[in-house]
Amino acid sequence: MQSSSRINIICVVGTRPEAIKMAPLIIALRNTHWASVRIVSTGQHPVLVEKMLSHFSLTPDFICDVMEPNQSLAKLTIRLLGELDRCFQAEKPDIVIGQGDTTSVTVAALAAFYLRIPFAHVEAGLRTRDYKNPFPEEMNRVLVGNLAQWHFAPTNIAKKNLVAEGKSADTIYVTGNTIVDALLYTADRCPPFVLPEFANCKMILFTAHRRENIGQPFSEICRAARYLADVRDDVFILFPVHPNPAIKDAAYSYLSNHSRIRLTPPLDYIDFIAAMKSSFFILTDSGGVQEEAPSLRKPVLVLRNETERPEGLEAGVTKLVGHDFESIVNSSLQLLDDDTVYKSFSRGNSPYGDGRASEKIVDILHKALRKNSYAHSSDCL
Repeated sequence: MQSSSRINIICVVGTRPEAIKMAPLIIALRNTHWASVRIVSTGQHPVLVEKMLSHFSLTPDFICDVMEPNQSLAKLTIRLLGELDRCFQAEKPDIVIGQGDTTSVTVAALAAFYLRIPFAHVEAGLRTRDYKNPFPEEMNRVLVGNLAQWHFAPTNIAKKNLVAEGKSADTIYVTGNTIVDALLYTADRCPPFVLPEFANCKMILFTAHRRENIGQPFSEICRAARYLADVRDDVFILFPVHPNPAIKDAAYSYLSNHSRIRLTPPLDYIDFIAAMKSSFFILTDSGGVQEEAPSLRKPVLVLRNETERPEGLEAGVTKLVGHDFESIVNSSLQLLDDDTVYKSFSRGNSPYGDGRASEKIVDILHKALRKNSYAHSSDCL
């Protein structure tokens, strides 16, 4: 690298949530005088990723071709490792950055490690301490934590998790979550979400996609959603259905013929933020929604038995209801009927940041690079 060159950074994204959370950071890095950034899409969710990045006027520089129908995690890992190894060897990045807990970020961290390229982990330190729940994400987080040189933790709880695992405190930085950056950028720009036929109803926004909810748990969740629509004529349920056939087929089987349940394809990001803003409360198993909704003052009932985001529980803005019919129904009715309970959930106290996480990460990386051997030139830094 010449003395006038910028630091070569590859940002890896594989899923729509990763694209949402990485986009503000990519933009912030590209706005510096010292970083040259390329985006690698692993192909895990290619259409959703490209559409999501386009919302932020970004496009992938490289797209891996690794997906096959009914592919096992092992086969995906093997194919993606080869693709990223070739990409990294060709591009020779000084740093690789990945976010979250998917197969994409895990393999990216491993490929970087094998080539002795330092890896920065965004959203580091989330833990349930149960390797089977969520599967395989909890193990992915631990593996990435052991491969990363920099850990950008969204909260103090996440930092404590990493310290407890033996990570050096001077490699861990509490920045907030970049999803709040993306949310605040978008929320001010999106129009209201209106379905005229339900204008006088309270909208429950419902999402589900996680592996641990597929099968009987999802059946119970759908049964609860249908019951709520049956017994409350002041409510309608909006369910943007994930394209996974195991979710999609069951959702349409259980819920498609109800007058107060609207099933749609996945909403684009702007429409989904608008739907969150217009909702009365949210039923979800999504980690990202748990992080976004508090900034919009929307209560969240989490359709999981465990969460690696306990900050929302501690702040009183989210609640675990699992996939138990009675728990989902009773907690939903309480939010619908008890104004005191509803207000306690919707205080607007977000524990996930102030919308400046990307700015903080860029500043931390810049300072770290100036101090150590990853800095190739004081002129470019």
